[in-house]
Amino acid sequence: MYGKAFAPEYQGELGAALNVNSSYEDVLATADRARHDARTDLERARASLAVAEANRRLGRVDDARTAWQESYRSARTAGDSGAMSWALWSGGTLARQCGSLALARRLLAHAVALADAGGDRLAHGYSLAGLAETGRIQGDYEAVADLHEQLLEQARRHGEARHMVWAMSGIAQMHRNTGDYEKALELFEESARIAADGDDARGRAWSLRGVADVLSVQGHTERALALLTEAETICRAMDLASALAYNHKMRGNVLFRAGRYAEACEVYAGALREFEAMREPRGTALARLGLVKSRSRLGGSKDETLAELDELERDFGRIGLRHARDMVIAFRAELLPSASGSPAAPYGATTHRSPAVPATS
Repeated sequence: MYGKAFAPEYQGELGAALNVNSSYEDVLATADRARHDARTDLERARASLAVAEANRRLGRVDDARTAWQESYRSARTAGDSGAMSWALWSGGTLARQCGSLALARRLLAHAVALADAGGDRLAHGYSLAGLAETGRIQGDYEAVADLHEQLLEQARRHGEARHMVWAMSGIAQMHRNTGDYEKALELFEESARIAADGDDARGRAWSLRGVADVLSVQGHTERALALLTEAETICRAMDLASALAYNHKMRGNVLFRAGRYAEACEVYAGALREFEAMREPRGTALARLGLVKSRSRLGGSKDETLAELDELERDFGRIGLRHARDMVIAFRAELLPSASGSPAAPYGATTHRSPAVPATS
């Protein structure tokens, strides 16, 4: 059994005023007041952390960066290692969101060390989780598979619904990306159930997106679109700008797989505008890839498509997204049958499985 989900990034008096499902505009307003009224450096560090997280989720990158750095300075002045760890966790998460994966790893590794020094178990767990997610996004599954499993076991041991959802959906994503769709679907659906039971709306939205993705690969287009509509409602209620953009990109994926290329183009274009507005290079590149593929299916110029694929391959290489780069190579191979590549082995698999459908096709 797991307890109700909670948000440990809201600390001190903010922990009583906010919860895991608070809309981020409400979080920002409450945290701004707390920062203004802070009487100590530690209170200021905690309020600035909440300001940083709200701005990050709202896609306001510059404000988020300023706030997490302010949180770290205040925590350092207060001499509180745990608060310093939380600030670096926020900064590392923002760096990952902005495509600076090497910086994300450095900040999160420092956060782990500070959490250890300060004995803050939750900051330690969240920072390790951040490192694991960074590796997963890069496609370095072998390096982070054990860490995901460790985090899952820790979440079970402490009955923490939010971390169960995070770890389980991360493992599900690795299974999905390497072709084990049945296992991925099982884990995504369990993750969605745990999120619902734990009253973790944000976790449920992310899990439903995963379920929709796998159902789409299996040909269940309308069920997938309905789940994405449910997830979108959650994202809008909580002002989850980044999650909403990724939801729209996934809707484009579902439409693309169903052969509804004109609709996919429209949805990908909208997601692209959202990602560009929040300056999120990973999402921007993924939405562009979907748009390029959709236009190609509608009869676009092969030469223009290949040129855009070359540019996207460089972007994914620069960001460090191995799996996304493989998707570019796979689509180029469809256009140029002489191109070839070898599929990755499924995460945790010991037997042969059919090749994976690219996550953003």
